Amino acid sequence: MNLTFDLIYALIGFLIMLGILGGIGINKPRGMSVKMWCVGYLVVAIGFDVLVILGLLGNYAPLNNLLLGLSAGAATGLAIHVMHHIDEEDAHPTIMG
Repeated sequence: MNLTFDLIYALIGFLIMLGILGGIGINKPRGMSVKMWCVGYLVVAIGFDVLVILGLLGNYAPLNNLLLGLSAGAATGLAIHVMHHIDEEDAHPTIMG
């Protein structure tokens, strides 16, 4: 497979993961309880783990490229979540002691 298709699969994976995380809410639940929000994140994580195992066992290049994109999307979602906490801490600093 050529580099263009590799990048397309990775971009698709990135958009899928960022869309899923944005859909359930990166920083706070969207229309669901905190418990269901956590279950949603758990399902995403377990689904991702299953895809990684399949990608490693099958050595299927498009799936592996999709997984690279999913990883990037998950990392970007985490970065957005952490940035939200940094902004909150700047607005309302806490004293640890």
